[in-house]
Amino acid sequence: MRTAYQYRLRLTKSQETEIERWLDMLRHQYNYLLADRFNWYEQNRCSINSCPLVCHLPELRDNPDYFSQKRTLPQLKKDRYWYKAIHANVLQDCVKRVDLAFKRFLKGDSNGRRSGKPRFKSKSRYKSLVFSAFSKKPIQGNKLNLPKFGWVKMVYHRPIPNGFKIKTATVTRKADGYYVTLSLQDDTVPEIIPIEQVSNPVGIDMGLKSFLIKSDGTEVPIPQYYRKAQKRLKKIQKTVSRSKKGSNNRKKAVRKLGKAHKKVADTRKDFHFKTAKWLLDDHDLIAHEKLNIKGLAKTKMAKSVLDAGWGQFLSILSNKAVRVAWPT
Repeated sequence: MRTAYQYRLRLTKSQETEIERWLDMLRHQYNYLLADRFNWYEQNRCSINSCPLVCHLPELRDNPDYFSQKRTLPQLKKDRYWYKAIHANVLQDCVKRVDLAFKRFLKGDSNGRRSGKPRFKSKSRYKSLVFSAFSKKPIQGNKLNLPKFGWVKMVYHRPIPNGFKIKTATVTRKADGYYVTLSLQDDTVPEIIPIEQVSNPVGIDMGLKSFLIKSDGTEVPIPQYYRKAQKRLKKIQKTVSRSKKGSNNRKKAVRKLGKAHKKVADTRKDFHFKTAKWLLDDHDLIAHEKLNIKGLAKTKMAKSVLDAGWGQFLSILSNKAVRVAWPT
């Protein structure tokens, strides 16, 4: 079974500078590899049923894929020695991101849905890096050992369950600081835990007048955190719009706006966790309707649907339900 825990990092100024340097180098490498993909794609494509009689003949080379671009990393470290500071697995994850973005553009995902043309990353759009190789004891007290980066302090507010091993650690820059998301795995816990005897089951119906209604008639009022914060967010957004692009005042306003949006998101998530715990404390089995959330998010009710956060709540509910059923 696989799950994820997120912790806030307490980095020193030198560690923050180093993380920003790594993110900047990875962003440049991502853009370079993506440009290489676009260059091959533009020079080798033609219409499905015809090709022009006179056309440019590019230099013949194989289609760049994940493995061919990954083989360029050793030469990258020779040509640009400062890339040696970055762990090899972190660089390989950068190549994997390019490969995934380009495949979704050309072929689509497992359901055949294609995404738009990948964009080059600006400094504000490349905000995370992934570590995937760890020592036997990567956590000691409230410190985490990131490969080739060193020990970092974190707010270790909940311990990792026994038997779970860290598979990846994703360091992300957010509006109010840095966070690490640990992906944990324990092969002894099955993905689906059978329930032989179910007592006190309940069904829930999601809504917009009430957040949810239980089959026994109990209602949970909808908090509408975004609606309540909309006036304050609009005021900060106006400050951003009126500031000169590139100025320090605009950067401060953007940071303030990001923190305000994150506060709304965190408050909503806290409500979802508490509601999920309240349901699981009283019921052994919870059934919910199948919702077309993406479809509803494209209607006139989009703001209310996104403010309710049904998708996030149902994901939290299912994850917590599995954790409650873990064998002790």
